[in-house]
Formats: sequence, structure tokens, C-alpha cells
Amino acid sequence: MRGRVARSAFALGSAGLVVLGIAGCNQSSPEENTAQANLKIVEQVQIDENGAEVKPPEGVKPADPAGDGKATCPPVSIAMAGALTGPDAALGINIKNGVQLAIDKHNAANPGCQVQLKPFDTEGDPQKATAIAPQIVDDQYTIGLVGPAFSGETKATGTVFDQAGLVAATASATNVTLSENGWKTFFRGLANDGVQGPSVANYLKNTKGFKKICVVDDSTDYGLGLSTAVRETLGPVADTSCNISVKKGDKDFSAAVTQIKGANPDAVFYGGYYSEAAPLVQQLRDAGVTATFASADGTKDPEFVKQAGAASKDAVLACPCGPATGTFVDEYTKKFGVEPSTYSTEGYDLGTILVKGIDAGKITRPDLLDYVRTYDGQGVARKYQWTDKGELTSTLIWIYKVQ
Repeated sequence: MRGRVARSAFALGSAGLVVLGIAGCNQSSPEENTAQANLKIVEQVQIDENGAEVKPPEGVKPADPAGDGKATCPPVSIAMAGALTGPDAALGINIKNGVQLAIDKHNAANPGCQVQLKPFDTEGDPQKATAIAPQIVDDQYTIGLVGPAFSGETKATGTVFDQAGLVAATASATNVTLSENGWKTFFRGLANDGVQGPSVANYLKNTKGFKKICVVDDSTDYGLGLSTAVRETLGPVADTSCNISVKKGDKDFSAAVTQIKGANPDAVFYGGYYSEAAPLVQQLRDAGVTATFASADGTKDPEFVKQAGAASKDAVLACPCGPATGTFVDEYTKKFGVEPSTYSTEGYDLGTILVKGIDAGKITRPDLLDYVRTYDGQGVARKYQWTDKGELTSTLIWIYKVQ
């Protein structure tokens, strides 16, 4: 994740790469409304930086936050920081729910070690996150943090958490430069945009064979960082006549749509969040642009489908987030009344790692930090092991499609 809201998921389709022109949802027929209600974001394939398929491992068992049920610990808490309200709240709520599920499973199995979750709503705003960070580090009971969620707020607060010696494991912030600040407490629970951007670009260029792609960014740390990586990897396939920057919060994309329609591309890649991706793809379809719409993790949320309606059909979305699998899906759905979505698995996995550290007797910030630094284990989404810069030792991207 990067700017105000940070994320990186990119949408690509494995089939039906040409999206038919469909009017915005305000003009939808009853038949279109029925089709829209059935649309879902479905995983397609896992890829490497060359855009080539990588088969996921089979038969691996993820870590269980319940442990052996014998843990004992004094009162301790884990914080979560991210957008819980505002236009991009769905992404933060997904993470919070994942962490909550891990902690609740742990607490139910370990009566002698009750861990509290303390959520903090940043609204995805770096300034609000800056005001909240001291509250987190000043709480003596808080020994670990899942977050911040977005790249912009992570950039604004990383030094605060580093100086406090507090583990700050992000489930979604993907801006490449976050691991280059010398922070010893920063851990990224997924691939960064330096991996996602080339992977998505090569998938579109090499695997799907697109010859002309318009790249649009939302000018945030996240969207611009991701789109820059995509443009550089696409090379001449990224049409300079439709190399466009818009603004976070924009709703009228008429100028960009006119520019894109004039270029007549095979695909449009948008680096940004679902709250802008939805009206953009609607306006593209209303204007008769039939190019494949592609985006990344900031767009890969059911809210994109809900807000864009039928115009979201066949959108291709890339994401460093792993699909939810196994019993995790049933447990999450039963608890929260909705299926897990983007970064729910990462929130759960990172929450699991922190409670496993607590169960191992790591109940101070320095001890828990050392535990995470040397951690090596399987989660629901992937295997977790970090370099000395807080990057995962193995990073792959998933391609999803709205269908």
C-alpha cells in the first residue's frame, strides 16, 4: 500500500480479455443487475516477476494461533492501525478482522494468556496516523503492531515505531522505499510494488500479449510507485499518449477517458484504490472504451465490484495478497458474516505470528522483535521469513479476475 491508502493488487483476466461496453449501474437493466449481483473476484493464477505461472505448494499446513493451549502470560496487547472508516475502509477492516480472528482463536484455547487487540482508525491519512502513533507506543501493554495498512501512513510513522522498538508488521503497505529507511522494526507481510509492478506488467505484455497499454496513477505514494514500476517494465508498450495522473478523491474522469479513448489501447492499467477505480471503469465503459481494465491490490476488494457494478466484469486485478483457503474461510465467514477479502489472510497470518511469539514467552518489545526477525513458518497466504530489511525472502503475485 502506499499513499493515503496503500495497496497493491493488480487485476488481470485469464480469459475474455475484451470487456464489452456496459453502461454505468444507474442505467442497468434488470438483467444486468442480476448479472452484477453474481460477479465475484476469483483467483486465477500465481505468477513470478516474469509474469509466468508458479504452482502453489500442496499439502502445507498453516500455523495455528491456538497453539497447545498451555500458554501463560501477563496482560499484553497487540495494536492494529489502518483505515477503519472513510472511502477505503474496507481494506483496513479486512486486516482488522483477520487479526481479530487469530487473537480470538488464541484466547479461546489459552485461558492463561489473554491477548487484547487495540485497533486504531487512521482513515488511511498519514497526518491522522502521525497523531495516533504516539498513543500506540506510549501504551506499555502494547508489544506488537499489525500495520499501518497504507504506504503513506507507514512512511509517516515508521521512525516512531522504530525508535520505540515496536514490531510494526504491515499486511498491505507495498511501496518499495519503506524497507529502505533503516527501520529495524518494519516487516512487510507481502511482496512490494517492485515485485508486483514488473510481475503484472510482464503478465499483461508477455502472457496476455497486449501491444498498447494506457497507465493511469492516482498520484499517491502507492499508486504512483506501482504505476511507475509498471510503466518501466512495459517499456514502449506503455503508450506515452495516455500516460495519465489523476488525483485521489477525483470522481469525474472525463478528461482521462477522452485521452484513453483517443489512444484506443488494448488495456488500461490503474494504479490506485477502488473508490476511484470504480467510477473510472464506469466512465470508460459509458464512453465505449472496451479495453481490458486492470488494476492492483488497492482495487481488489468486493467494494470495487459493488460500486462499479456491471462495468467491473472481466477486470483483471493483481495482488500480492494470497487467496483465503481451508478452514480459515469458514471460520472467518462464521465470525464476521462475510467472506475474507483482500489482506484478510495477511492480517490473520501476522496476528498468528505475534501470538505465537507471546506464547513462546516473548512478552517484551525487544523479545517479540527478535522472535519475528528469526521467524520461519507457513501461514494461510504464504511462508513467512524476513530479510534484515523486513522484506519477505519469497515473493509472488496472484492474478484475480472479476467474473
